[in-house]
Amino acid sequence: MTATGWALVALAVLGIGLTVAAITFVPWRSPRPTHSARERALRDLPADMVAKGRALHASLRPSTYGSLLAGLVAPLLLGFTPAGAEIVAWAAQPFGGHWLAEALLGGLLVLMLVSVVSLPFGAWRYTVLRHYGLSTQSWGGWAVDVLKSSAVGAVISAVVLAGFYTVTHAAPDWWWAFGALGAAVAVVLLSFVFPVVVEPLFNTFAPMPDGPLRDELVALAARDGMPVKEVLVADASRRTTGLNAYVSGLGATRRIVVYDTLLREAPPDEVRSVVAHELGHAKDRDPELGALLGAIGAAAAVVALYLLGHWDALLRRAGVDSIGSPRAIGLVLAVMVVAGLVMDPAMNLASRRIEARADQHALRLTGDPAAFVAMQLRLAEVNIADVHPSRVEYVLFASHPDTVERVAAAREPTATADPRP
Repeated sequence: MTATGWALVALAVLGIGLTVAAITFVPWRSPRPTHSARERALRDLPADMVAKGRALHASLRPSTYGSLLAGLVAPLLLGFTPAGAEIVAWAAQPFGGHWLAEALLGGLLVLMLVSVVSLPFGAWRYTVLRHYGLSTQSWGGWAVDVLKSSAVGAVISAVVLAGFYTVTHAAPDWWWAFGALGAAVAVVLLSFVFPVVVEPLFNTFAPMPDGPLRDELVALAARDGMPVKEVLVADASRRTTGLNAYVSGLGATRRIVVYDTLLREAPPDEVRSVVAHELGHAKDRDPELGALLGAIGAAAAVVALYLLGHWDALLRRAGVDSIGSPRAIGLVLAVMVVAGLVMDPAMNLASRRIEARADQHALRLTGDPAAFVAMQLRLAEVNIADVHPSRVEYVLFASHPDTVERVAAAREPTATADPRP
């Protein structure tokens, strides 16, 4: 069998594996409140909170869609015309057009151009957030964060570009196999490394101080069968007034992080509710699930890219003779952006189901739906959330159930009942 034949077999196997994993581990049938329950929850929310959230998101909408459009048009122009290949070749000219110079210099230049095109929309968004009081950063602080993000992205991109094109150069027929394995390993590795290497570049983390709240949270985790040594507090207040908590990392790097703003704004019972939600993610191994699905998806994407490289008309349009050539970086980027637009709604749907499961876990663990509802209202008020976005924006962008849905679910009579035998 030829390399192409084996690639087709590998893609089929990876596709089946991804489908089976998604069907098996994502709680697609997690209970959802009825339409009438959501309508009642919406009517019960303070009208001024609903109006303010909608006003903020109306103000953000131009920058959101502008960034989305710029992030689509720029890669399409660079990938589906010879422009990207010409830029890559130009960048490598001082080094005699060496393939590694094309991969590193040309690739980073193409990625930088796409980022620069989207930068004004990021600044526009920051202006709106400052106007509404959600951002506490100065322009200087915002610029430093942009530079940090760009530097981290450049380092990761350089490693990926050098590794990928070294493989395509050394094994022109079988690079898809080595690339798929490398992509899967990279996804899992980043899941371990990100919390301990990247996150500290943007926030300072400290153990939650000793006291009754910390003791209650540690006891809550122990009762849940997920004992933790510490819950970390992030100094998020130096850049935002928003409230949040999250779980990240795998195994030894798993951590539950609480924003200092949450501790400052919310009473202990509401903090317990948020941490119980995060414990739900840890107990159901959601970070591991994300890494598994991401690894399989990344591997499948590499194989699909190799097979797409047999489409001669596409290669001619991009002005390249092989999709494994560094000069095809623009084409690869364009394909990835289009694939992302297609896949994002499905990924967001899976995320919403997983978040709903964590909500149910928090309700069962605390047995306090009133605190859960109060926390959701506080989050919506302080974060100025759109508590009930339009159906289109909900499908396209929402990674969590909206406030109305979460409040309605908590009010269900069976909200604190454990459905598992």
